[in-house]
Amino acid sequence: MSFDLSALTNAIEAHGHIARILIADHKGSSPREAGTSMLVWEGGFTGTIGGGALEYQAVEFAQKQLRNKSLTNVQRIPLGPGLGQCCGGAVTLVTEYFSQANLPQADTVFARPIKPNTPEPLWVKRTEVKARNGAMTTDTHLQDGWLVEPITQPHQPVWIYGAGHVGRAIIDTMQGLPYDITWVDTNADRFPTQIPEHVTQLIAQNPALVAKHAPHNAQHFILTYSHVIDLELCHAILSHSFKSLGLIGSKTKRARFTSKLRNLRHSHTQISRIICPIGDPSLGKEPKAIALGITTALLKERNGVTAQKEATS
Repeated sequence: MSFDLSALTNAIEAHGHIARILIADHKGSSPREAGTSMLVWEGGFTGTIGGGALEYQAVEFAQKQLRNKSLTNVQRIPLGPGLGQCCGGAVTLVTEYFSQANLPQADTVFARPIKPNTPEPLWVKRTEVKARNGAMTTDTHLQDGWLVEPITQPHQPVWIYGAGHVGRAIIDTMQGLPYDITWVDTNADRFPTQIPEHVTQLIAQNPALVAKHAPHNAQHFILTYSHVIDLELCHAILSHSFKSLGLIGSKTKRARFTSKLRNLRHSHTQISRIICPIGDPSLGKEPKAIALGITTALLKERNGVTAQKEATS
């Protein structure tokens, strides 16, 4: 869990001022873990800290805090019969008021006192230095009157070519995950009526021409209706920097593409970076099964990188 500064900024632009509710700590069993948050504005909210009586009470309190423009409030709430819950633990909620005037200026961690006039502890200074040096900070931490949260970093770019059954299954499966998705196809009619908020729709008569505009760290998945388009996309992506390239199809398709890409003067090293078939064959060939395999592989890759950075920090 981390502090999503982009989401907070967008909410303030839309609603003027926001109350952010955070589970800063918990003891024993609780509906959600520390670091879970939600945003509240006058007449609405987004996100959840677990629902039920706890959330209802927290949102009601946040609405009052908005009206009073009170900056910070800390509550320790037992999760027992008084709330009609049987978790048996307790949560510490920190509710903070944000507007354009007090948006955080941090880019790695957001550290602040939640008790007025509390000197900055040494552990906070060390955490900030560690973050500036590139070490990962993954936990929300409340101690000595100070609260520290990692800032949400930019999402990994993923480019998906093809809005057919498999493309739609991937988009659906990846909803809510930390990826910045660009979804490409040749015609608007090939896309569903509703495009999820986390997805940028890109209509291109020749998808290969737009592929070169993808970020250098993008992960590409090619699954169009046409082998000709698939080959053109492979050629275009292999001609530029990219993080990974997945191609839907069989081993036979891979062999044919390998031969054709060699004729287009791509090296064996570059061609060998193509993952084909994509997904996890043991899960099956249904669109949802392919989507689950792709999404699982992406998450394992992301979590593996995170674990490696933590191990070296």
